[in-house]
Amino acid sequence: MTIDDKKDGAQYLTFLLDSKLFAFDVLKTREVLSIVDITPIPGTPDYMTGVLNLRGSVVPVIDLRKKFGLRETAYTENTSIVIVEAASGSELVIVGALVDAVRGVRRFEENQLEPPPKVGMKLNLDLIYAIGKTEKDFVLILNVDKVLSDEDISLTKDLLDTAGNDSKGQEN
Repeated sequence: MTIDDKKDGAQYLTFLLDSKLFAFDVLKTREVLSIVDITPIPGTPDYMTGVLNLRGSVVPVIDLRKKFGLRETAYTENTSIVIVEAASGSELVIVGALVDAVRGVRRFEENQLEPPPKVGMKLNLDLIYAIGKTEKDFVLILNVDKVLSDEDISLTKDLLDTAGNDSKGQEN
């Protein structure tokens, strides 16, 4: 999907990571949870925090701070888990993204979205769908399908298969 595909504007769930605003497309977002018990899984990458029980389904949780190489910080009352749908080929995987705080839904019109700059970015440019401009700040709009690498998706599917869960996502 390109920025031009969003001519009528779109809504994004904004959240904080290391005091910076990020966002996911609300159409890829299922729900937001307060921090809950996360069961660690040995042998997974350090950014794979573990799994949580979401109404009987096993959902892997990825710490976006660690994934993006940001400094670690203690959980607070604002720490949240954003449950998102990530596509891998024709499959849909449900994953939790651990964030510092959710700020709410924000609408961006086409003229408020810019492609990410090709230079000076610490993050892989494929991870960023666009940069949303407001009067006061910028919002890095993440591409959910790219934030999770093929390795992450494969690991997630393996975790779900091991747990006996349907890796295509169950409607709850």
